[in-house]
Amino acid sequence: MRLNRLKVAAAAVLVASTLAACGDAGNDDDKGIDVDVKKDAASQFDEGTRMRELADAGKIKIGVKYDQPGIGFKGATDDAPSGFDPEIGKILAASLGIAPEDIDWVETISANRESFLQKGEVDLVIASYSITDDRKKVVGQAGPYYVTGQQLLVKSDSEIASLDDVKGTEVCSVTGSTSLANIEAEGATPRGFDTYSECVDQVLNGSVDAMTTDGAILLGYAAEHPDELKVVVDPFSEERYGVGYSLDHPEMCQWIEDTIKAAQDDGDWAKAFEVTLGKSGVDTPEPPEMDPCA
Repeated sequence: MRLNRLKVAAAAVLVASTLAACGDAGNDDDKGIDVDVKKDAASQFDEGTRMRELADAGKIKIGVKYDQPGIGFKGATDDAPSGFDPEIGKILAASLGIAPEDIDWVETISANRESFLQKGEVDLVIASYSITDDRKKVVGQAGPYYVTGQQLLVKSDSEIASLDDVKGTEVCSVTGSTSLANIEAEGATPRGFDTYSECVDQVLNGSVDAMTTDGAILLGYAAEHPDELKVVVDPFSEERYGVGYSLDHPEMCQWIEDTIKAAQDDGDWAKAFEVTLGKSGVDTPEPPEMDPCA
């Protein structure tokens, strides 16, 4: 499956070269954008809606990744996660009158995103969460707020340079991700791990031949190991990141999309990209058009 958005492919190539030069994707000193926290936000939401409940409480739990430089990353000494996904979370929380310091960030891995929403462990999941029909049967997904594509991460001396080269090789990703199914369809033997960092370690020590997931994530890891790892092949899928919410609260979809659309219009979406993924030097893309809420 070929990505039909040539701009994404071109951006991926540019990010690869510039990130390799900077080599510091996971150690971002920038605290992110300054969000405009709405005053008296609760009054704009109807009684009984989940948005009103969260605005009245002044707290929200948001599930994000902690091991994806540029997307969602939290180091051992960091007070809060950084990356494009947390920035989107801050924008959504601000529309409820909730300041960044009042967000309860919850580490979320690919395998538990649905269960966290179904059990009420989190209010939202913003964790490189590709929108799929299967997922929308069990949770709500609003968006997409970002579009990327699947690529491969290999050792610098690897002979893998095309999708044809992965046939018969072992390729890892995280358990529960769409990437494993996609790479298996290309003839590789998939291996799943709980976190992306475990998968990267397997590539570094030679236990697997390659890692696969969204190009934006891989480029962050390549930047951390510029002499040992590289990103190869053009994007071969289209991954449409959405915000997950519980099907018990369908009213959240329109609020999420309206808030993100407002951020696209007023420039906050672009600023969020620029202080995270944009630090690679890649141009800020046009925001994607979001799917209509059911």
